Amino acid sequence: MARRSTMLSRRGLLTGAAAIGGAAALSGGLSACGAAGAASAADPDQIQFWTLLSGGDGGTMADMVAKATGSGAAYDVKTTTLVWGEPYYTKLAMAATGGRPPELAIMHASRVPGYAPGGLLDTWDVGRLAELGVSQDDFPEEIWKKGMIGDKVFAVALDAHPTVLMFNPEICDKAGVLDSDGRLRKTESPEEFIDLVSQVGGQTKGTPPLSYGYLGDGSQMFRLFYTFYTQHGAAMTFPEGGKAEIDDDIAVESLQLMQRLLDGKLAVQRNDYAAALAEFATGRSGLLFTGVWELRSVKEAGVPFDMTAIPTLFGTPAAYADSHAFVLPHQNEVDEHRRDLTYRFVADLLKGSYEWATAGHVPAYLPVTQSPEYAKLTPQSHYADVAERVNYDPAAWFTGSASNFHSGFGNAIQPALMTGKGAPGAIDAFRARVDRLLKTQNPVDPDGTWKP
Repeated sequence: MARRSTMLSRRGLLTGAAAIGGAAALSGGLSACGAAGAASAADPDQIQFWTLLSGGDGGTMADMVAKATGSGAAYDVKTTTLVWGEPYYTKLAMAATGGRPPELAIMHASRVPGYAPGGLLDTWDVGRLAELGVSQDDFPEEIWKKGMIGDKVFAVALDAHPTVLMFNPEICDKAGVLDSDGRLRKTESPEEFIDLVSQVGGQTKGTPPLSYGYLGDGSQMFRLFYTFYTQHGAAMTFPEGGKAEIDDDIAVESLQLMQRLLDGKLAVQRNDYAAALAEFATGRSGLLFTGVWELRSVKEAGVPFDMTAIPTLFGTPAAYADSHAFVLPHQNEVDEHRRDLTYRFVADLLKGSYEWATAGHVPAYLPVTQSPEYAKLTPQSHYADVAERVNYDPAAWFTGSASNFHSGFGNAIQPALMTGKGAPGAIDAFRARVDRLLKTQNPVDPDGTWKP
């Protein structure tokens, strides 16, 4: 058993995981933890691999695993797909503290600060990765750094999945907003972008030209807000035990731009994600704020579309993003044979991640995105450079994809978006929520010794 300073008790983890997730589903976690160890013991060459990828992403990952484990592979892989969100993260944490984790798991990079400090993740041996052709130089700097705590690597990114701007080239061409290459005309200020959207509106026959859905979806609100905020060249810092460091003027200006766009003419003032996606996918609107993960669904809808980075409207190229990343759930006693097979498997997946790009995600492994084959892949190659300008959630134990931080942000901000008023008060409410969380100790860091 590891020391108390690096590994929680099982009782503590049950409490801590629930605190991190808030709405985590604990039922079923113990049986899932037991299954990994039991199945692994039967085959010394089998790697247990947990993911939260479902739908099209899950199918693409299954294809990649099948290719990696094809004829001649030194390893076999048993993939277990669990429910996306907090149920997944709770079970993963319980498995690590219970001594029955899988050899490998997918985690959002933004969640690493909440899991690494309590000893729930093992570190990657960068020397061994390098021997297999995977090194820091093979990744965009910010994406590689996001997997690190201090000088240790806890996560190796598979991708970046940023917020982007989709556009209908037929509608936009009629509106006269495309350049000679058929790409969306460059805009460099809120006023220029609003003018472009207004021009597109002349071709959408009564439907507002820009689709953006946010009702009840804190993640959608934070993605666009933080894109605009970081385009000011600013960042938020959430120091443990301190006060949130947020530039109020920049935050208010970012939120006010969202309000200006949601005026009922440029974009529907009160819209949810599904309705906004449907507007664009049926050809009724010409522009859509969304994530790269919607590439497949829009393609299947049959509407003409292209994709690009959200225009730089405040001077600094920036976009909100997260990454699916490979992590090593903590093993009380590492099976060195399986650990080595795990390294080989991850290296093979990264080198084969061109296929992952077909799902819309930007592969993090640069030899893939810099290849001639990828350059011919459209529209993916049109927004690949966004991986060089990514901004993740501010690092804290309570932030990240599927976290209560996003829902809390939404609760504070949504009234201002619905009414078009009260931006300063909404930012004050958001700050107050973060300050309360900063006074709360990370539940998987009971000794309070970890510092990001």
